[in-house]
Amino acid sequence: MIRLVTGFGRVGLRLLVFLGIAGIAYPHATEPPAALEAADNDDDDDVKKPKRIFALLPNYRTTLASQAFSPMPAKEKLKLAGRDSFDYPLYFISGAWAGLYQMQDRNPSFGQGAAGYAKRYGAAWGDQTIANVLSEGVFPAAFHQDPRYFRLGSGGGGTWRRARYALTRVLITRNDNGRWGFNYSEWTGVGVGVAVSNLSYPTDTRAANHNFQKLGMQVGGDALYNLLREFWPDWQQKLSRKK
Repeated sequence: MIRLVTGFGRVGLRLLVFLGIAGIAYPHATEPPAALEAADNDDDDDVKKPKRIFALLPNYRTTLASQAFSPMPAKEKLKLAGRDSFDYPLYFISGAWAGLYQMQDRNPSFGQGAAGYAKRYGAAWGDQTIANVLSEGVFPAAFHQDPRYFRLGSGGGGTWRRARYALTRVLITRNDNGRWGFNYSEWTGVGVGVAVSNLSYPTDTRAANHNFQKLGMQVGGDALYNLLREFWPDWQQKLSRKK
C-alpha cells in the first residue's frame, strides 16, 4: 500500500503525458460532438444530478453538456470553489493523506507522534484547499473560464470516448464565451497552489522534483475525479435497478 502511494506522483505525471498525447492524437474526440450540445441526453435521471459520489465525495461542479450553456458570474465561481473546498469529506481525505505521510516518515523534520501528525494534517489540508480555491474559483474568474465539468452521459458516445473526454478535461475546458480552450485555470491554479504550499514544508522538501510530484498528484487526481463524475450516474442507475 505504501509503495502504491509513493509511486502515485510518478503515475500522475505519466497520466499527464498520456493526456497530452490523447489531446494531440484525438483533437476532435476531446470535445463533445456538436450535435450533443443541442440534443437531449438520454439520462433523464441526470437532471437530478447526484451532489455526492459514493454518498460522500462532493459533486457540485458537474453539469450536462447537452444543456444550453450559460456562463457563470465570477461571484458564483468563487462561491462554488468555496463550497467544494470546505466540504466535510476534505477533512477526512486530508487526515488519510497525513496518516500515510506519517507512515512513510515524509518530512522527517515534522517528527512523529501527535505533533508530527498535526503538522502533516495541516500541510495536506492546506495543499488541497489552496489548490481547489485557486483552480476552481480565482483563476477561472481571472481567465474567464468555466470551472464546471460538462458531463457527456451515455448519449455522448461509447465508454472509451467518454473516458478520454473526462481525462482530458484537465487540459481542455470551456471558456465563458462557450468555446473550448486550454485549461489555464487548472494548471495555473494547481501550480501556484504547489508553490504557495512550500511555505508549509521544510526547506529539504522544496526541491523541483518534490514540486513536480505534487503537481502530478493533484492534476492526475483531478483527471481521475472527472472519470467518477462522468460515470457515477451510470453506475448509480445500474445499482438502483439491481435492488
